[in-house]
Amino acid sequence: MVDKLVSKHRILGVDPGTLFMGYALLDTEGQKVSLVDFNVLDVHKLDGQYARLQKEFFFLQDLIDSYHPTELAIETQFVDKNPQTMIKIVHAQGVAIAAALSRDIPVNEYSPMKIKMAITGNGHSSKEQVAGMLQRFLKIPDYRMPKKLDATDALAIAYCHFLQLGLPLKDDHGAKDWTTFARQRGLSDKTLTGPAQQLMAALHGKK
Repeated sequence: MVDKLVSKHRILGVDPGTLFMGYALLDTEGQKVSLVDFNVLDVHKLDGQYARLQKEFFFLQDLIDSYHPTELAIETQFVDKNPQTMIKIVHAQGVAIAAALSRDIPVNEYSPMKIKMAITGNGHSSKEQVAGMLQRFLKIPDYRMPKKLDATDALAIAYCHFLQLGLPLKDDHGAKDWTTFARQRGLSDKTLTGPAQQLMAALHGKK
């Protein structure tokens, strides 16, 4: 019997920024996921906001042409007390979306809280906590972990999209959320302490 969830994707995750842009690529096949690459584009030395945006735009186009992602996942709904900062971030978001659309890449947007909830089960987790969970999930050695958290932020966005691809709404059991899905798979709420842990156990077939 063919598994209806098995499908291949290459997800490009982007954490838009005005000085540093995080990016990450994940390969997925059904419920399996593997890290392709993640890093940060540093544009802070370029003179002027528009020069930085141009660099980000062409960099992402080249990245898409080199790695051929099937979809873009990007953080959205950024809120900051400084309106000027918000405007600059929105510009960076727009540039990333435009680069994807210029290559006919579908765009998927996720709020910061949803991304953190997907990775840690807590929408108010710190960036360091998110990075630590991703390192465990993907078994990334310490030497591959970047110094700047923009890269792991981008990885979190891509991983959040991977989890969305496998939502149990597509499953024959008809579960409507991850808690129900975990129970249907015989997972114990006592041994799995949070939504993210339940989710990962379900994805990896633990019983």
